Amino acid sequence: MEREHSSEYQKLGLNIAYYRKERHLSQIQLAEMVNVSRTHMSRIENSDCAVSLDVIFSIAKALDIPVYKLFEFR
Repeated sequence: MEREHSSEYQKLGLNIAYYRKERHLSQIQLAEMVNVSRTHMSRIENSDCAVSLDVIFSIAKALDIPVYKLFEFR
């Protein structure tokens, strides 16, 4: 996807995948907790789509982490 902030979306997706795996959750388990499809969760993690703040807030809550952790880009 060609977008101005593609690097940031990629890092966000990697952080979501990292914390999801750290909690031993599959994409489908996290997707169900956030009330999105597994396909959409996959697209978020792979930076194939934009993601709303509502979904980001829900992901952070489901992963039991503060939202800022998802934006700690290393």
